[in-house]
Amino acid sequence: MPETDPVREPDRAQPASPLAGMKVVDLSKILAGPYVTMSLADLGAEVVKVEHPEGGDPTRQWGPPFNGPDATYYLAANRNKRSITLDLKSEAGQEVVHRLLADADVLVENFRPGSSLARIFDYEELSARYPRLVLLHISAFGELGPLRDEPGYDMVAQASAGLMSLTGEPAGPPVKAGYAMGDLGAALFGLIGVTSALVERERTGRGQYLTTSLYESQLALHINWATGYFATGERPARLGSGHPSLVPYQAYPAADGHFVIAVGNDGLFRRLCTTLGSPALADDPRFATNRARVVHRDELNAELMALLASGTVAHWCEVLKAAGVPVAPIRGLDEVYDCPQTEALGMVQKVDHPDVGPLQQVAFPVNFRGERPPVRSAPPTLGQHSREILAELGYGETDIARLLDDTHPRT
Repeated sequence: MPETDPVREPDRAQPASPLAGMKVVDLSKILAGPYVTMSLADLGAEVVKVEHPEGGDPTRQWGPPFNGPDATYYLAANRNKRSITLDLKSEAGQEVVHRLLADADVLVENFRPGSSLARIFDYEELSARYPRLVLLHISAFGELGPLRDEPGYDMVAQASAGLMSLTGEPAGPPVKAGYAMGDLGAALFGLIGVTSALVERERTGRGQYLTTSLYESQLALHINWATGYFATGERPARLGSGHPSLVPYQAYPAADGHFVIAVGNDGLFRRLCTTLGSPALADDPRFATNRARVVHRDELNAELMALLASGTVAHWCEVLKAAGVPVAPIRGLDEVYDCPQTEALGMVQKVDHPDVGPLQQVAFPVNFRGERPPVRSAPPTLGQHSREILAELGYGETDIARLLDDTHPRT
């Protein structure tokens, strides 16, 4: 028999840091931009977060809850960075940023289009000085069109880009998604753009200007909702937890709570009916195929709810899982973070915070060589690294004292 290659053990000699050596300047705030730069930092890049001396990133005050001096919202998107406070509208502050950019690989900002800061840090001028720089600009509605100058928060994007029209119970009001999908969608597409531009720069030697927006990212994430609309021209209706193209595929009530059933084909549906003691449902012409089940969604759900009402969530999950039907209880975050699966994956890491002490963080969800990128440092307090960063940039004590006034936050 031919020889086979031996199983290769993951190389754990070095932590997973594929972007080590990259330098990122973060002029963004709130969530989309900071999530991009935190992800780059998780992957090993050095990230300097630039904040205004008065209050810094607004999410520091987006609470309660707070943990130490900052809101937990801020703590969620800013680990593995260093913080410096600068007035970007001052010439002195702009000079510091230019010193940071002199050897930077990436700049991330979300300046409002047409604002003074957007003009001050215009890409054409920056590119002339730093031709290898990759600049990511994140906006609410994109670079073109009648809404390009509009400001926007996540909920504005969820409303204007259609997500809220698809979320909620059929007879209820529109509901925003539990996650900040406008911000996070833009962050993930922005991250893809930045890493792709860095790969291209290896071929061309030049950086480039990247843009994405909360609005564009939501359209990209419509996926089957969009293609269904293109095919029919019909406005989709809210389905609660239901799926537009699969039935049964939603949350169902049991005697003591809700759980989900996810049937993706006719064979699984027959197995479900048999396990529930009603095999005849699978032969009913209204339900025998997925196409028919989608048309007769309400009738089938009424039948299933009647069958499921007598058992508990634990009972149905045990019985249906044993039969090979995809099911799951609907867990709260307390259950999720106490779950053996979460622990086995190592998705929660601890890092020391200067005020809080041990601080839990949800780690980066991709492994490299079998290793998860480490949480190296806690989200910085406001201006925590101002003095050391300025010294690294060549400023002497007199100039540092000039840049940092007596009321400057802890450095």
